[in-house]
Amino acid sequence: MSKTFIISGGGTGGHIFPAVSIATELKKRHPGAKIHFVGALGKMEMTKVPAAGFEITGVPIAGINRKKPWKSWNVPFKLLVALSRCRTLLKTMKPDAVIGTGGYASGPVLLMAQRMGIPTVVQEQNSYAGITNIRLGKKAKYICTAYENAARFFPTNRVRLTGNPVREVFTRELPQQGASKSAMGFDPSKKLLLVLGGSLGARAINRQMARSLADIKAQGWQVMWQCGKLYEEEYQGMTGDGTKVQAFIEDMSVAYAAADAIVSRAGAGTLSELCLIGKPALLIPSPNVAEDHQTHNARALSEKGAAILVSEKDMEERFLAELASMQTKEIAEKMSAAIKGLALPKATSDIADLIDGLGE
Repeated sequence: MSKTFIISGGGTGGHIFPAVSIATELKKRHPGAKIHFVGALGKMEMTKVPAAGFEITGVPIAGINRKKPWKSWNVPFKLLVALSRCRTLLKTMKPDAVIGTGGYASGPVLLMAQRMGIPTVVQEQNSYAGITNIRLGKKAKYICTAYENAARFFPTNRVRLTGNPVREVFTRELPQQGASKSAMGFDPSKKLLLVLGGSLGARAINRQMARSLADIKAQGWQVMWQCGKLYEEEYQGMTGDGTKVQAFIEDMSVAYAAADAIVSRAGAGTLSELCLIGKPALLIPSPNVAEDHQTHNARALSEKGAAILVSEKDMEERFLAELASMQTKEIAEKMSAAIKGLALPKATSDIADLIDGLGE
């Protein structure tokens, strides 16, 4: 008898990618399975999920505008419509399980599934759990976490430390470092700093890089700077003499392999990749994230000596000194070993194992 799964995760790539990764693993195990997504209308999952080969139903759901709450007058009405649509979908498809990886749409579909007695699995990507997942976790069969300290938010007998699903390419051995540097147009004999600000870019990181570029190069770094598409015109002119600035990096496995150290935001998915990569990392959390998730994520690594955490407000004062410290072989090796020790490369298959076991 073929299986049916409903999966919800969206709003950002950090929610969508784990959802698609889990769906792909379930499809591999159950080729005849029906796998259907629920997403928020107008959000990026409505295009990303079909592009990955899965069907999706959109529901009108949105969060409350915390800065201008009066603009959220229609949120309760949207929630009622979303709950109704999810109930109809669940009654029609009769799924074996419903899996949520976060995002607005996860709330109504998991809540309705729990009311209807359908097994649910919550995948919490962050060190500090979100309010929606905390509530849903009370009745979920399993809560799959990526950080040990996230367990405190959930019923302990149902928490499983699985890690976050990451792109399969990062679970395999990376290309050779020297060859990767050459392939990217850098000198294999010199250290390379990889700077990541996400697909749109990170304004604070970009401004700090622009201010400090001459000093960074004086420390002996070559620089691969991913500035994001919003900042491409502003910073692309700084390319040259051991520095490359571009909006996107097409092959991240080569970029990670080439890097000697990494500057990055602290999104959950990125940090899971960095643990597998095992390179020294300077983390600058975005302060504009709900519940300050990125700071909590970065702190979970920095407290174990696996990364350096620098807040945006301290960046100008500490940035260059911390980069210089990562040039020190002993410090770099200690950080590399510590961050590798936190890697959980079997996250996707471990989560799929739990889902498969729900019917037993």
